[in-house]
Amino acid sequence: MLGFLKKSTNDAAQETNPKSASTWLGRLKNGLSRTGSQLSGLFALGGKISEELYEELETILITSDVGMDATRMLLADVRRQVKESHLTEAAELKDALAHSLLKLLKPLAHPLQIANQQPFVIMMVGVNGAGKTTSIGKLAKYFQGQGKSVLLAAGDTFRAAAREQLMEWGARNDVTVIAQQSGDAAAVIFDAIQAAQARKIDVVLADTAGRLTTQAHLMEEIKKVKRVIAKALPSAPHEILLVLDANTGQNALSQAKAFDDALDVTGLVLTKLDGTAKGGVIAAIAKTHPIPVRFIGVGEGLDDLRPFVAEDFVAALLGLDA
Repeated sequence: MLGFLKKSTNDAAQETNPKSASTWLGRLKNGLSRTGSQLSGLFALGGKISEELYEELETILITSDVGMDATRMLLADVRRQVKESHLTEAAELKDALAHSLLKLLKPLAHPLQIANQQPFVIMMVGVNGAGKTTSIGKLAKYFQGQGKSVLLAAGDTFRAAAREQLMEWGARNDVTVIAQQSGDAAAVIFDAIQAAQARKIDVVLADTAGRLTTQAHLMEEIKKVKRVIAKALPSAPHEILLVLDANTGQNALSQAKAFDDALDVTGLVLTKLDGTAKGGVIAAIAKTHPIPVRFIGVGEGLDDLRPFVAEDFVAALLGLDA
């Protein structure tokens, strides 16, 4: 990896398994190969930096879901670097773009901190199909790996399949799931928080029903869930995680805006970076509606969800070596 993309000493200290970390970066690179191959191909052509090259780069960024605002900002910053550093070769644009991307994405990289609260209540939200329930199962595994006890709340009472799916994840992780055959989502989560307090559980992961941002009545219902959580535990929810499907492109940006307006979202989980996603929407979010990206996912396995590290993401997107 290029020198300026190396992780800080603190980041490096957190890598307890170098082999695993290397495998993760490889899978992330493979997941972002749709965009990475286009960019690598552009920079590998050789030749001099020209307006035509800038135009081709602009096209790739826009079609990779980066969005117009972020694309303009990135290109302006790349042009500045070219001028200030007297760059002339097309291949040198790769370094310049990496610098610009890292500067844009680094502010989103804030690992989730769950200290000083017990239970730490995480409210999971998102549209149907984004991978919300699956992400809950993976997060349960992640927190268990940190030595935390976990309890799941099956708050998606609209879909029996969601409850069954969460029960299955609970069984796989050996985690208790609080669920009801029917009933109000807020009531289920209220019961789960009370159970967690009684059992001195560290983390509560509360599932909620998926909903379209255009369904005003359903958005009002999820606001109610948030209010009931606060009644059960005045400081909660301590984190509201919005799960976004990376394949939905600019729709993910619209979802981030709508859910944030309704709930004051504190973090994002970007899922399905596993081969078909273009990946650029994270840059669009960083430019137009920045919310910390807590986790990203590249597959269906229990270990396929990891904290977002901007350096790794940029390296994978541009096809750089670790």
